[in-house]
Amino acid sequence: MVSNRCKMAVKEELKKLGLHFIVVELGEVEIMEKISADQRVLLQEGLLNSGLELMDDRRSVLIERIKNVIIEMVHHSDEEIRVNFSHYLSEKLNHDYTYLANLFSEVQGTTIEQFIIAHKIERIKELIIYGEHNITEIAWKMNYSSVAHLSNQFKKMTGLTPTHFKKLKDKRRSPIEEIGNPDPQIS
Repeated sequence: MVSNRCKMAVKEELKKLGLHFIVVELGEVEIMEKISADQRVLLQEGLLNSGLELMDDRRSVLIERIKNVIIEMVHHSDEEIRVNFSHYLSEKLNHDYTYLANLFSEVQGTTIEQFIIAHKIERIKELIIYGEHNITEIAWKMNYSSVAHLSNQFKKMTGLTPTHFKKLKDKRRSPIEEIGNPDPQIS
């Protein structure tokens, strides 16, 4: 569960089954009642219809929690990222980071670091497209040591420099006064 839409879908399925929830958070649900086997099957089917799945395996649940903590931190926090991710994950999930990293790599086939980088790059793309911050501000906001570090990582992941990505984004949009005007030079 990584969005409010997902949380709403889970709440709706729980309500349909007459289950009362205490907490519905990213990747976690706490309900008041003991859930029957029939309710569990119906919940699982309802969630699948919404594109979600019910997880029972502790390892899968922990992997989802790792992903959700990273996604929350990178995409949904308005604060600058000023933490050591390994320490943050370890503290947030109450597990040794080495255990988390090994489990994640084994199950996902990629490292936590690569997962974080991929999400940071997607967030950087968003910030570039919004145009509210320049590259220096984005580098600071996303906790890069320098603009060069951000640029190198961005190019490695996308094949483009952030500046080139911004120019491509700008080319896709036309100023309002040019839309439908046969000669863009005439205003």
